[in-house]
Amino acid sequence: MPSFEDFAHPYEYDPKYKKSVAYFSMEYAIHQPLKIYSGGLGFLAGSHMRSAYELNQNVIGIGILWKYGYYDQTRKGDQSMDVLFQEKVYSFLEETKIKFQIQVNNHPCYVTAYYLNPKVFGTVPMFFLSTDLPENDYLAQSISHKLYDSDLAAKVAASILLGVGGAKLLDILDHQTDIYHLNEAHALPAAFYLYEKYRDIEEVKSRMVFTTHTPEEAGNEKNDIRLLNKMGFFCGIPLEEVREVTGLGGDILDYSLVTMRFSKRANGVSKLHAEVSKEMWAHHKGVPNIISITNAQNKKYWAEEELYEAAEKGDQTLLFKRKKLLKSRLFELIADQTGKLFDPNALTIVWARRFAEYKRADLITRDHERFERLLNNSKRPIQIVWAGKPYPMDFNAMSQFNSLVHLSKKYRNCATLVGYELALSRMLKQGADVWLNNPRVPREASGTSGMTACMNGAVNLSTNDGWIPEFARHGVNSFIVPPVDASLPVHDQDQYDLTNLLDLLENEILPVYYEQPEHWFKIMVNSMEDVLPYFDSDRMAYQYYEKLYTYDD
Repeated sequence: MPSFEDFAHPYEYDPKYKKSVAYFSMEYAIHQPLKIYSGGLGFLAGSHMRSAYELNQNVIGIGILWKYGYYDQTRKGDQSMDVLFQEKVYSFLEETKIKFQIQVNNHPCYVTAYYLNPKVFGTVPMFFLSTDLPENDYLAQSISHKLYDSDLAAKVAASILLGVGGAKLLDILDHQTDIYHLNEAHALPAAFYLYEKYRDIEEVKSRMVFTTHTPEEAGNEKNDIRLLNKMGFFCGIPLEEVREVTGLGGDILDYSLVTMRFSKRANGVSKLHAEVSKEMWAHHKGVPNIISITNAQNKKYWAEEELYEAAEKGDQTLLFKRKKLLKSRLFELIADQTGKLFDPNALTIVWARRFAEYKRADLITRDHERFERLLNNSKRPIQIVWAGKPYPMDFNAMSQFNSLVHLSKKYRNCATLVGYELALSRMLKQGADVWLNNPRVPREASGTSGMTACMNGAVNLSTNDGWIPEFARHGVNSFIVPPVDASLPVHDQDQYDLTNLLDLLENEILPVYYEQPEHWFKIMVNSMEDVLPYFDSDRMAYQYYEKLYTYDD
């Protein structure tokens, strides 16, 4: 049987980062060819694994090898989106030849692990679990088929695979793990595996830390304790003991709450989100201190070097020329998907991220008269692009996406794109002049797409949520929608934000872009410079050691 020595880091650990950490995440956006992610959680995890490698940290990644990925976003005959589940094959992953069993729904389930060598994409060593083995029946094989499967039993089984399977793999490899870092609560069964192993809740707490990524109800899983017990979520620990060690008062297990109770420390992913999280969990006992470690993205992977070279030289002509070339590359893809020819000289606004109701993808379109006026302004022309992948069973989000597809058909300067993954994300940020972000405050925990937009010469136009309060200087490096009274009805909040958003576009952004190019150049450069180094994930990876992993040392 292989040991961890066969998969060791290709470097000596920096003395600051010797404590060994196993990072558990349901998804990782590492590079376009490895399609095992859905959105921001994966983008964050991918950048973390890259920076941990660049800093010579003693970190490894544990995930799941999703046979069909999240899904491939394609189009139907009328251009509305379609969902394709297509088998993925990866020649760059190595078979570890490790095979072991876990219990799922009172049945043995065989698990294997695939290895991502650090030299492939510049990450720490990573292991991806799979149940797609001939020894398993189809139901067991399907556990590792689809990321965020809509079937409840499949989702529970995936958590068991990640948590129990990941923790057991570390034992099989004889990997001396000091810290188990759960990136969201999906891998909670790892805590019960460790409790069954040590029979000491304090020992588990000394080894576990937790990152919570969202205040949204849908992002904080809750399930019936009896179903979880039947599925094997608790590693055979009797229900009464589960109730005792988790502090459960009812029959519903809140994954995030219980993960916090098993952790020595937890963090939110921006300063604002940490405050929101503290308020959310304040009335619960046993919750550790929730600190803030603001999300960040990997500069080495994301930043457009030639834009930065022009900015460092203070060369406005060179910066604008490079940006126009990058816009033209995006516009070729837009033409290919939609048949529309966009103008590289026109102000281009991009809204691109996971589709969710609170993110309000269609907000800019809701005042029809003003929206028409913007689109038909020949003196100060604009172009708008939308992209993003709704959860394939979120029919409201899919309907919103399709409404934008059909709306875009009416205008030569609007486009809605499919296939929003790492490669398209990069192209959109390189091609955007304005990166539009308008969630309802304070429901966006972090929102890292705006960081990588900055690294590619786009200027943020945003509500003041997530990471933005830690970065934004209105009119200097970004444009910020004035704060709204969160006690107002949602409709009134939306109308207030919409009015202010359109006012900013008409009265500030468009005049500066078209009539004050020197000022626009300064805003672009300030945006590119201010996002670094704080919002480079090297800082984030350092802070995880400083504030989470070595806490109490």
